[in-house]
Amino acid sequence: MTTTSTDGAASTESPSIADLGVAAAAAAIRQGEITATEYSTALLASAREHADLNSFITIDDSAVLDAAREADRARAAGSNAPLLGVPFGIKDSYATRGLRTTLGVKTLDTFVPRHDAEIVAVVKSAGGIVFGKNNLVEMSWGLTGDNSGYGQVKNAADRQRVSGGSSSGSAVSVAAGIVPASFGGDTVGSVRVPASLNGVVGFKPTTGRWPRGGVAPVSHVLDTTGLLARSVEDCILIDQVITSGPIESQPVRADLEGITFAYAPDHYLGLIDPDINAHFADAIRHLSDAGAEVREVDLGPDFSELAGRLTWNIFFRETRQAIIDFLNQTGFPVTFDEIYHDLKPQLREAWSFLVVPSGDGYLPDAAFDEALWVDRPALQSRFQTIFTTTGVDALLLPTTPALAPLITAQGKFTVAGQEVDDLFLARNTIPASGAGLPGITLPLGTSESGLPFGIELDGERGSDPRLLNTARRVESILTSVRAAV
Repeated sequence: MTTTSTDGAASTESPSIADLGVAAAAAAIRQGEITATEYSTALLASAREHADLNSFITIDDSAVLDAAREADRARAAGSNAPLLGVPFGIKDSYATRGLRTTLGVKTLDTFVPRHDAEIVAVVKSAGGIVFGKNNLVEMSWGLTGDNSGYGQVKNAADRQRVSGGSSSGSAVSVAAGIVPASFGGDTVGSVRVPASLNGVVGFKPTTGRWPRGGVAPVSHVLDTTGLLARSVEDCILIDQVITSGPIESQPVRADLEGITFAYAPDHYLGLIDPDINAHFADAIRHLSDAGAEVREVDLGPDFSELAGRLTWNIFFRETRQAIIDFLNQTGFPVTFDEIYHDLKPQLREAWSFLVVPSGDGYLPDAAFDEALWVDRPALQSRFQTIFTTTGVDALLLPTTPALAPLITAQGKFTVAGQEVDDLFLARNTIPASGAGLPGITLPLGTSESGLPFGIELDGERGSDPRLLNTARRVESILTSVRAAV
């Protein structure tokens, strides 16, 4: 059985090698500036250094180094695979051939799949290496990084704070410099929330754009695989690889001329941490100064209630059948009932109320049909009207309206003097999930106490390449502003 590596000698590699992102590392390996073995060795040393963050459930050091040496041999033989020799974190909801896959539950503690999830297979075929399996909230059901069996994932900026979730370890491992990128999953914000709280880039593609085979689901309607990375450039490269697009890199324009943004203060800025609100207002000004047109829009008085109602209704109602279907199709040696009965008490209580058909909160068929066939199209229509009638390239919003709460207060905490619960962390990410839009969060700033938060750009469905290119220009502007402060 593979185990998490927690000891070993300190790396003798240069500290800078572990700081390389995906595109930079791949280019350096192809050009012979570094070897894949040197790069993987440096990342393994970083994993040992930051083991207390608890961002991985499983790392097989020997397998990583064997794969790196194979990449070096392939490079010597002339391979120019786009991800050759680059290690990736993989959320432990993804099946990985030959490496244990737990879905975050102890019931599967020793299970080793025979097949890779589709995205893992694509990454491997492009030369990428599986570095390890990231810790996550049990069955991807939570927003704080709390896992009873494998431990709390800690925020990379402050170990007393939550990491966000459910792609908890994926975000933290990138923020801590353990891996250049990690794959996660996003149903209501599970990529974007932890990306924001840890100060990294988090990309949620248009629902259905990236394959989901071999990844444990929550909702067939809402789920999408996604990426946590250090830069938008890395997200663009990975999107090109996964969608079999042409691998090309374009220079970044230093302005936002010709770009139109919208923001909806009534819906995304109502209750918000003052630090985040101030930085978001500054960002709007900086983007305008860079040439962008920024318009204030109104998505309707019932927008927030509509988005929250339909998204959570679909989320709760689809969980049970989605998991049953996945287990039947993939051959995982466990049943839904076995997983359910082995959940931590507070999560089992939630499932008892919302997920199992006998629960008092289980959504009736008629209400589920209304959420799916009436409410969801209505939400999509609201967004589409904004994009088509105003020519907006992206909607801007603070990714998370709150800073990462203390681990000891993750169930109930205060924002701007008002008590909220952990579901509040996904308040701003939920609408894009409900409508199936692509969204990407970029680091925006840090609070006075040093806690990161992000700014999200949501695009029209299917506009992923355009959204990514726009985000890269925004990233350049915001990075320049931070450097000048």
